[in-house]
Parts: sequence; structure tokens; C-alpha cells
Amino acid sequence: MKKLSLVALASATALCSGVAVASRLGLQDPETPIARQIYSLHSLILWICVVIFVAVFGMMFYAILKHRKSVGHKAAQFHESTTVEIIWTIIPFVILMGMAYPATKTVIDMKDTSNPDLTIKATGYQWKWGYEYVKGEGSLSGVSDGIALLSSLATPMDQIYDPKVQKSENYLLEVDTEMVVPINKKIRILTTANDVIHAFWVPAFGVKQDAIPGFIRDTWFKVEKPGIYRGQCAELCGKEHGFMPIVVRAVEEDEFKAWAEKRKAATPAAAEAAPAVQVAAVDAAATAPAAAAGPVDGKKTYDGLCAACHGMGIAGAPKVGDKAAWSTRIAQGPATLAKHAIEGIRAMPAKGGNPALSDAEVTAAVEHMVGLSK
Repeated sequence: MKKLSLVALASATALCSGVAVASRLGLQDPETPIARQIYSLHSLILWICVVIFVAVFGMMFYAILKHRKSVGHKAAQFHESTTVEIIWTIIPFVILMGMAYPATKTVIDMKDTSNPDLTIKATGYQWKWGYEYVKGEGSLSGVSDGIALLSSLATPMDQIYDPKVQKSENYLLEVDTEMVVPINKKIRILTTANDVIHAFWVPAFGVKQDAIPGFIRDTWFKVEKPGIYRGQCAELCGKEHGFMPIVVRAVEEDEFKAWAEKRKAATPAAAEAAPAVQVAAVDAAATAPAAAAGPVDGKKTYDGLCAACHGMGIAGAPKVGDKAAWSTRIAQGPATLAKHAIEGIRAMPAKGGNPALSDAEVTAAVEHMVGLSK
């Protein structure tokens, strides 16, 4: 009896430990109505599968043990039993109907993107995300219209490639610019891509939608608690697929409105100037890169944006430190290099695809790369 009690206690302890581990390794805590529906559906289907597994294998082992030949049983002889046919047709049908109804309801709710309070276009690039707050007809129409952000991996390259460097708390899940949304509002996400297929995925929101070049697809979520929520590109979009995180910061509505006003106020006036004025400003920055850079930290700009391509020498970008690849470019002179980086050249978009960067920041980043590649 004592041994049986110890066995039972050990089994219970192991079961509790298993449940604790499963809670850490299972789905993330749901933070939106759709995520909760998905979580509930997942749990329902899982328990249905458990019941089927126990019933089928229980009957099988019972038959093997109690109806074996060694205890005198003989195999039953029957053919085309109508009763058996009806039973194994009706039972699976009932099970499937019990699974189909909640699954269908959840899928329909996931696809209902009507009447959003805010619409954001998410564009996938190799390897970063662009967010554009588009004009909508919801309750937040006009609040954040026209705001454009470019979000890149903020984890320094030395953490990724140097095993001696300690990893940050949110290693590979941190960005330089977050998507900001208000809580308790229906946010519609329009997904597309600039180059290859990407996928917008935030597990806590129950959101995963492919971003396909030339197509616009949509999904939605409604966050109910302020906080920072992290996701990733869930499509194998290239060599640096793992360096494309998504970070969403959910805030109160008043805080969101204040953020939107501040973001609009910070938009450079030069963006609305005439093209000739823009070219003149670029030429001025290119002819005086050292003065423009000033105290700007070129390494910070490089780590936050340029290293995604130049750090590995991908997408046509010369690898930093490769003297052969940089020698011809350095020979063009610092003014030409700065101008190319600001205006864009061939596959590289203007300012690396981040129009929010100042000319001084871009020029400082170029100087930093040149210094490492001489």
C-alpha cells in the first residue's frame, strides 16, 4: 500500500510538471478575441483527439488481452454487418460536425475585416517591415493618416555572429521602430510585399497573413490590454528570414493620438518640398559629408538598418570589411558615396528604404562602413 501511494504521488508530481512545461511551450497567452477563439478551438480539438486515442487504443488493448487465443477465445465470424457499418459511419460524422461548427465560426470571424477603426498597410521587404497608416472611415479617421514607418531589426550584428557576446532579453525580436496601435479598437492590417513572399504573424493576436508582391490581403485584431507584443515574418523569405521581427506597442487611445500628433510634427518639411529643392539639399549634403555627420552616431544607424544587407554582403550590397568589394566604391569619393546612399542606387532604395533618416545619419553610416572597409 505504501509503495502504491509513493507511485501515485510520483505520477501526480510528474503530471503537474508536464502540465507546467506544456503551458510554457504551448500557444502564447491570447490577447485578442480572435486569439481566444483560436486557443479554445485548439484545446477543444486536442481533447477530442485525446478521447478518441484513449477509446480506440483502450478497446484495442482490451480485445488483445481478453480475447486472445491462449485463454480459449475464438475469432468471431461475421461479414457485412449493417449495425457495425452504421455505427462507424454515424460516430465519425457526429465528431466531425462537433469540430466543424466552432472551426467554421472562428474562420468566418477571422476574415471579417469590415468596419475597422484604423487601417495600417504592412509591406514586407528583405528584411524589414514598412507600416503606412492609411486614411480610413473608422472612429480614428484623420488621427494618424499619412504616417509612414520603417521597422528594422535592432539586435546588433555582433550578438548574432559573435558567440562571446551576451544576447539581449528580446534577442532577434527587437526593432528600432514599433508599430503603435490603440487598445479596444479594430485594427485592419493590409499586407503586401515589395520583393518576395513574406508573412505578417503576431501569435498573441491570433494573426498570420501572407504578404504577397502585387496583391493586397487583409486581416484584423483588437488588442484589449496595453503592452508590447512581438511576432515575426513566418514565411521563408530568404537567407535573413529570421531577422524580420514585428513589434506592436498597444496604448490607450489618448496616448495613441498624442503619439500620432508628435509623429506628424516630426515629419521633415523637406518631404513636401519641390523636387528641385530636394535635389539641392541632397547635393549639399553629399558635398560636405563630414560637416553634415557632426556628432551623429554612424555605427548606430549602420547596426539598425544597413547591417541587414551590408553586414552579410547580400542583395547586391558590398559586405562591410571586404576591401576588394569596397575599393572601387571608395575610389568614387565620399561625396558620391553619400549621394548614392541618400538618393538610392540600383537595388538600394533611397536612405536604405527609411525616409525618416536624416541626410546626416545616412552620411555618418556611410563613413562608418568605409572606415571598416579600407
